[in-house]
Amino acid sequence: MNFNEDNDPGRRAFLRLVGLAGAAVALPPLLAACATDPVTGRKTLVGLTEEQEVSLDRQQSPQQFSADYGACQDERLNRYVDDVGAGLWRRSHRPNLPYSARALNANHVNAYTFPGGSIAATRGILIELQSEDELAGLLGHEIGHVNARHAAEQAGKSMLVQGGVVLASVAASGSQQYQPVVQLAGQIGSSALLAKYSRDNEREADALGMEYMARAGYNPDGMANLMALLQSEARAKPGLLETMFASHPMSDERYQTAVQRARSQYASQRSRPLQRQRYLDNTADLRRLKPVVTALQEGEGLLARNQAAQAETPFGRALGLAPGDYAANVLMAKAKLAQKKAREAEPYLAQARAVYPSEGQALQLSGVTKLALNQADAALQFFDAYERRLPGNPNTTFLRAVAYDHMQDRKQAADLYYRYARAVSGGQEAQYAVSRLREWGYVK
Repeated sequence: MNFNEDNDPGRRAFLRLVGLAGAAVALPPLLAACATDPVTGRKTLVGLTEEQEVSLDRQQSPQQFSADYGACQDERLNRYVDDVGAGLWRRSHRPNLPYSARALNANHVNAYTFPGGSIAATRGILIELQSEDELAGLLGHEIGHVNARHAAEQAGKSMLVQGGVVLASVAASGSQQYQPVVQLAGQIGSSALLAKYSRDNEREADALGMEYMARAGYNPDGMANLMALLQSEARAKPGLLETMFASHPMSDERYQTAVQRARSQYASQRSRPLQRQRYLDNTADLRRLKPVVTALQEGEGLLARNQAAQAETPFGRALGLAPGDYAANVLMAKAKLAQKKAREAEPYLAQARAVYPSEGQALQLSGVTKLALNQADAALQFFDAYERRLPGNPNTTFLRAVAYDHMQDRKQAADLYYRYARAVSGGQEAQYAVSRLREWGYVK
């Protein structure tokens, strides 16, 4: 494959996975079964044991956190978020899970959890909160999802239609040239690994979150204030909450229920002072970055609308304010790549690797850039470094296969294409992998 030739059907393959560190989902060998809900005591259909919940969390949460540009490099902020979370999960129905909480460098407004208790809140939402009570409501809601085992329930409901058929169905689709659409990660990070909750799940998590924050001594109005904030943000800047509302359906009914619950069930605790100053003190350094985050939100919105050239202006403004901001450098590199300016992307990726050497996305994107420059050997070095940092990402398997394919090492490429096609639940990359295996006679 020659990634520089416009008439090559694989020319833009390198762009397909840019920023999608968690998009390919490897399906673990799971079995749907009934288990006792730790909150209600009722039997419920689940697809994960508690051990599998923790194992899946450990496998997938690092990939998603990297897709959201890694944890903020602000130890005080991360310690604060984790401390607030600890005060809640110690009072939950499942206090012995290996919980943790952190702030992420992503600029969109979101918070999420994995089934074993790995919780994240983006800097995009933390900048908007006004009190520790709102933060407690945010984290309490996510802890509610963990305690009610909503991710396990979703897995249980989908077990009957998942697994074992991906390779066969892709192979039956027929050989096609690989013509991926250029899709850079725009204003939102990859969310393929995040559970999609029902409205009933959301209501239960709301109730549990308020229960836990009340137990921890917070004012329950913090939960209602959080929901009012999210509704206001959704009206003003709907794109920024797209991922959050996709996985956490929001409604005025949820807000009104939270208000009524605070006024009735937890009325005696509404006199507690809202912890505003403590929140402002502990998020002061993050709040100073608000102009940077706002500029990056603007640029990511343009990227999402395929306006990469225009996105360079707000990204440049953000870099002028914070030249060492990891997300800003990675996003500028993505804008350059979207315009086929791989060489211009390289300095931003070098800066990103220098300011955050332990984070993986810049490594993977550097490999993608080397593929665009027909430097497959160098690309493999970056992909291997990413694999050491964040093992188990099927996208890296695919990209390594493309690199070996480019080097005409058919044996290595075939092995990796086969592993990729077996690991994921479909998609254009899987179709392309199987088409190459068919061309080479490895599958029929």
